[in-house]
Amino acid sequence: MTHTRYAFVKAGWHAEIVDRALEGFLDRIPAAQVDVFDVPGAFELPLMARDLAATGRYGAVAAAAFVVDGGIYRHDFVAQAVVSGLMQAGLETGVPVLSVSLTPHQYQETGHHQAIYRAHFVEKGREAAEAALTITVARRALVA
Repeated sequence: MTHTRYAFVKAGWHAEIVDRALEGFLDRIPAAQVDVFDVPGAFELPLMARDLAATGRYGAVAAAAFVVDGGIYRHDFVAQAVVSGLMQAGLETGVPVLSVSLTPHQYQETGHHQAIYRAHFVEKGREAAEAALTITVARRALVA
């Protein structure tokens, strides 16, 4: 049996938090089946996800970012563009593109908030892996 490969793309901003999603993902899917890619920030996720999906090598692509209010720009516009772009990438390529891109209502760079979101990203990574596994099986059943 051929094992399905998965791609995991992660944004570099707030890497100490975002990288935890990969840990959660790898709790459910063996690292040998996952190719990991880094992009500078959340805004670059949709393009990279689309390009990876278009290769035909992956059963699903997961994309992780943490978009917070930096005080200079409207982070909600960035978050909406990223999630919409990820959905569009999946629709264009026919490969599921899963979002682990989160935008909290409140975030401060305190130890308390960092600990909360690091733990939350581990769980969201696990959930993305479960979704990747489930959608892969469901899509295989369509062609069986």
